[in-house]
Amino acid sequence: MTTETRPPAQYRRYERQVSAGGVVYRLVEGRMEVLLCGRREPLLWSLPKGTPDPGEGIRDTALREVEEETGVKVAILGKLGTIRYFFTRIQDNTRCDKSVHHYLMESTGGDTSRHDHEFDEARWFPLEEALEIMSYPNEAAMVRKAGDAVSGKVRLRRLSRAARREQVLSPEGGSHG
Repeated sequence: MTTETRPPAQYRRYERQVSAGGVVYRLVEGRMEVLLCGRREPLLWSLPKGTPDPGEGIRDTALREVEEETGVKVAILGKLGTIRYFFTRIQDNTRCDKSVHHYLMESTGGDTSRHDHEFDEARWFPLEEALEIMSYPNEAAMVRKAGDAVSGKVRLRRLSRAARREQVLSPEGGSHG
C-alpha cells in the first residue's frame, strides 16, 4: 500500500508504504526454530513480508505473504510490533516512509520447498543462529522479541476475538478483503 503526500524540497515525491509479515516459529525437541528467507546474491537472510493487495487488511497480507514467500501455512498468535524506516528510491528521487507490521506466527503446515521465486531459499534456523545471520538488526530485534514471547518473558497484544474467529473460519487461514 502506498500513499503520496507533499515531498520535502530536495525530493521529487514522498511516499508512505505499508507491508506486513512475521516471525514464524516452531518448537523442535523443546527448542525454538525460526523461518527465514534467503538470497545468495547479494547474501541476505530476512523475515517474510510484503505489500497488501487492493482492499486487503494488514493481518491478511501478513498471512498471504508469509505463505507465498516460505511455502509454510501459519496462524497469527499476536502482534510483535512495527518497524518504520526511510529510504530514497533513486530512479525517481522519491523519499519513502515505510512501516512493516510484524506478527508472531506459528507454523501449521506446508513445505519450505514451495516458497516463491522472490527468494532462493526458505529455511528453518535455531533461534540463536537466526539472530546471528540476519541481515537487518531491526528484524533481528523482532525475532528476539518473538523468542521472549514464546518463552513467556513478554506478553504480546492478542488478536481481537472477531479476528481470531475470522482466522479459524476461513479455509485459507485468513480472508482476502
